[in-house]
Amino acid sequence: MNTTRRRTAAAAVLLALLLPLPVAAASAAQAAPAAAQTQGTALELPPATGRFAVGQEDLHLVDRSRTDPWAHSGPRELMVTLRYPAQPGTGRAPAPYMSTEEARLILADKGLDGAVDPAVFAATRAHARTDARPVHGRYPLVVLSPGFTVPRATLSSLAEEIASRGYVVAAVDHAYESAATAFPGGRVLTCLACDQTQGPGGREAVTEVRARDTTFLLDRLTGRHPAWKNAGLIDSSRIAMAGHSIGGATALPAMAADPRIRAGIDMDGTLPEPYPAAGIGGRPFMLLGSAASVPGDGPGNWSGPWPHFDGWKRWITLDGTDHFGATDFPALRDQLGLPHPDAPLAGPRAVELTRRYVTAFLDLHLKGRPAPALDGPRADTPEARFHNP
Repeated sequence: MNTTRRRTAAAAVLLALLLPLPVAAASAAQAAPAAAQTQGTALELPPATGRFAVGQEDLHLVDRSRTDPWAHSGPRELMVTLRYPAQPGTGRAPAPYMSTEEARLILADKGLDGAVDPAVFAATRAHARTDARPVHGRYPLVVLSPGFTVPRATLSSLAEEIASRGYVVAAVDHAYESAATAFPGGRVLTCLACDQTQGPGGREAVTEVRARDTTFLLDRLTGRHPAWKNAGLIDSSRIAMAGHSIGGATALPAMAADPRIRAGIDMDGTLPEPYPAAGIGGRPFMLLGSAASVPGDGPGNWSGPWPHFDGWKRWITLDGTDHFGATDFPALRDQLGLPHPDAPLAGPRAVELTRRYVTAFLDLHLKGRPAPALDGPRADTPEARFHNP
């Protein structure tokens, strides 16, 4: 297959995964008119439902003890967006979703250049406000790690919801693992890791790097000289990690490596193998994914590691969603009038269900609050299936 045909075929598949046309088999050329449809479109994430307003601040962290494993030179770097309970009415206008250049590169990486206007995608309206005054107190910390090639912005809706319910949330971009991430100095780093992790062991290489990133992040947020001016909001005795796709898969090795992480959530990520030899000491873990895409018989499937989780655990799948169901994408698809034919659940409902189960898990294991949503199937959530293989 020549380069043009491969690009067209890839675009059609990725349109179905990200912001697809109504016909999943549409080619990239057929999708081009969609760019005109997005002109003037205003995209907005669902508002958070917790009792707190949400503040937001970006933080650039540099680990000078490590050489970047993908660039093979220079120190390891992270970009972190911190969200926290804030005083209502304080701070500046909602922070931008991402830069137009980041959006352009991300859409191009997915074969969507010409199909979605990067300026429209970049201007997606979130709700957290920059420089908002925090509501003083001590809050659990939740680390969020995004999927491979996609940035931390794709978990904004979930991050805002968690923060609105009384948590500090640290969403992390791992350098050179996204199609585009803006760093200080006008740099936009691309995915050097993509070509270096092809083949056996690639997933494990990424999760190992991210697990070390997570330990470094916790050191910088909770150590004696924290990097964040509002670090006093964090209760370092109550920390959880969650992520989407490979970010979710990282929660397991991160917990195995760092006992400070009390609980973990994998959202639709194939788990690295083998299961950590030392386990995670009975700490709680939840698998939350799409009924259509949860790993089945291949390497990294959930059924292999499942018996090894020796503490509180849940395996929940949601009907009508796809691999990106835990991200912002379902809500954005709906607003663009570009529904996914194989993921018919309405975007706001997909966001609501993800928020419901994630916050219930965090409330139960970091705040000790009852979480009846996690007890089993309920009449008000018919899309959810509880598995106990």
